[in-house]
Amino acid sequence: MAKSAVLEVKEGKVREALGDLWRQLLERGLVDALLVPQVLPSGDNVVQTLVRDADALSTPDALAPVMPVNSARLVSQMTKVTPSPLKVGAVLRPCELRALVELVKLKQASLENVVVIGTDCLGTYTIAEYRRRAADSPGLSDEFIRSATQGTQDPQVREACQMCEYPAPTGADLVIGVIGTDPAKGVLVQALTPQGEALFDGLGLAEGGDADAQRREQAIAELVSQRQRRRDEVFAATEREAKGLEQLLAVLSPCIKCHNCRTVCPICYCKECFFDSPTFEMEAEKYLGWAERRGAIRMPTDTLLFHLTRMNHMAISCVGCGMCSEACPNDIPVANLFRWVAAGVQDVFHYVPGRSVEEELPLATFKEDELQEVGRR
Repeated sequence: MAKSAVLEVKEGKVREALGDLWRQLLERGLVDALLVPQVLPSGDNVVQTLVRDADALSTPDALAPVMPVNSARLVSQMTKVTPSPLKVGAVLRPCELRALVELVKLKQASLENVVVIGTDCLGTYTIAEYRRRAADSPGLSDEFIRSATQGTQDPQVREACQMCEYPAPTGADLVIGVIGTDPAKGVLVQALTPQGEALFDGLGLAEGGDADAQRREQAIAELVSQRQRRRDEVFAATEREAKGLEQLLAVLSPCIKCHNCRTVCPICYCKECFFDSPTFEMEAEKYLGWAERRGAIRMPTDTLLFHLTRMNHMAISCVGCGMCSEACPNDIPVANLFRWVAAGVQDVFHYVPGRSVEEELPLATFKEDELQEVGRR
């Protein structure tokens, strides 16, 4: 049975209430370090920060509606070589947590000595949109939370967020819940594991909030239903626009092969990408020969092969964070395309990426009775 408590919020300032919570985690020695988003001094962006000293928690903002990086990459960077020797609290959104679970299963990260603090996600803006809004509204996070929890979906929120069916974290040790609550008064804190209970008890939280927890489940279900409808609309549009080789080529035609989508993807982890290898270093006469045989070739070459290879590598573990579209300089709807393809692959294996560390990767297991329909007419 999960432990629940309502964290008091004064004057609707959720950011300040959570800031006090993060400080207590460090000051009471419940964690040795905390990975948490903080607002830059300029006020126009938020970055993940690894904090050891509570006094360095100057402007934490875990629920800021912007995500410059999927933080699963950062936890992987810290723990891939060796597990953390100290207890680290990692504050993660649902898509970041799900990506981290996949990386753990891919042996690219370790949860040893990592306490996962999952936060609800009501959506995020692009970095440019967040910067524009933050310049006009220093209290943007609290305003966004207040509006979103009242059922108002901002159409400027990233499309990947509008169709994300996982607004609440699963598998976290400690959960910070705002969905279904009145953030003007309080937010829900739930401990779901023994590690989470240790933090819960160490913070001295008074158990309660069962009614809030019930309202939360209903609100989550309504939000998921809304997002699933949007997902189905996006998938239908993507299929109309990208089904078939010629249409797919048209969608990907603005690609300049910058590899930004690969760089920000939390699931792409190869030390050396095939597309950066000597395989794709060609002599001038080869390009000229291809152009002569075909009359003309598109430059840069192999953009379609690059995206198809990425789909093949990460479709089973794609968590739909949308960072690939965020990083594309030419506004290719990479995230929509990859989510559409990934959904089909995942459905074949009845697999939900990031659902559980214990759930084996389909491509790493063999089931004698699977894919029986392959090859049948």
